[in-house]
Formats: sequence, structure tokens, C-alpha cells
Amino acid sequence: MRSASAFLLAASFAALAALVAAGSLNGLDQWAIDHLMPGAHFTNKEASLRAALIPFYSVRWSSPWSVAVEIVTLPASFFVALALTAWRSRLLALAVVAATAVETLCKHTLDRPPLHHGHLHIVGFDSSYPSGHTLRTLLVAAAFAHPLAAAWAVVSLVLLELAGWHVPTDIAGGVLLAALALLGARALRSRRLLGGRA
Repeated sequence: MRSASAFLLAASFAALAALVAAGSLNGLDQWAIDHLMPGAHFTNKEASLRAALIPFYSVRWSSPWSVAVEIVTLPASFFVALALTAWRSRLLALAVVAATAVETLCKHTLDRPPLHHGHLHIVGFDSSYPSGHTLRTLLVAAAFAHPLAAAWAVVSLVLLELAGWHVPTDIAGGVLLAALALLGARALRSRRLLGGRA
């Protein structure tokens, strides 16, 4: 049953990646850019690795949206998420590393057709699938398994959209990848428990 779920999640993630790369879902993402991102500040520059790794590196202090999303999603930045999950479970910390590696590989190999804000080509969205903040948000929330953690995760995902950090397909990809990582961590844990009993 678990292997069937893992296969279904992996196939869904790959299928969504293929649809994103083909531009088949650009209409949905473009609609979100036009109607669901009141806090967005788009440029034609790619996000830097430094900005992705260092919290508050690229925050626009004059924008309440930018400040809010930076603060709320801070636990989902890579090093903070790694520390939080390692504190709760080494297997979840391993899941953070593995899922982030898949995220990075996808972002370096998958390009979607351009999305625009008016006449501006939003270069940052060319290779933003899947959302790393989404997947790490869900892994951190799973590590704490508390209603407050679940509420924080929902608010974080909504802010990622409203502040213009990610389009819906990026967030959906992050959700699928997080679910796959959690399933993998659970499988490793049960295998280790069974091995210990044997």
C-alpha cells in the first residue's frame, strides 16, 4: 500500500513537472499573477542562491507583504528548517535534505514558458518549480504535528502566493514533493523499527 502511494505521488509530481515545462498550466499561473498577488514586486532578474539561503537578504523593508512573508516563512528557509526538523527527528532532517536536493535539481533542469506581469517577463518564475518553501513548510509542520503548526503552514502557503513568491503550480509541486518525502521518512522509520526487532 505504501509503495503504491509513493508511486502515485512520484508520478503526480513528474506529470505536473511535465505540464509545467510544456506550458500547459501557464494559463492558471498567469491568472494567479494577474489576480492573486497583491503584494508582488516583480523584476526581470533571477533570484540568487544567496537570497534563497540567507533569510532577510532580499527583503524589501518598505513593503509590508515582503516583510510579512519573510517573517512568517522563516522556519521554512533551508538552514532553519534543517535545524528544526533535526531537533525533532533525524529522518525528517534527512527528508528536508533529500527533498531540497530534488527541488534544486528540478529548478536547474526545468524551464517553463515565460510568465508576464504586463509587458515584464518574470524571469524568476522560469525555473521556480517546485516551491522549496512549500515543501519545507510542510516538513517542519509535520515535525511538530500540532494544530498551531498546521495553521502556520496554511498561512505560509497563502502568503507565498499573495506576496508573489510562487505561482500555484510551484506550490502544488512543493506539496507533492513534501508528501513524497514524508512517505519516504515513514518507510525508513518502519524499516528501521522492524530491523531492530528482528
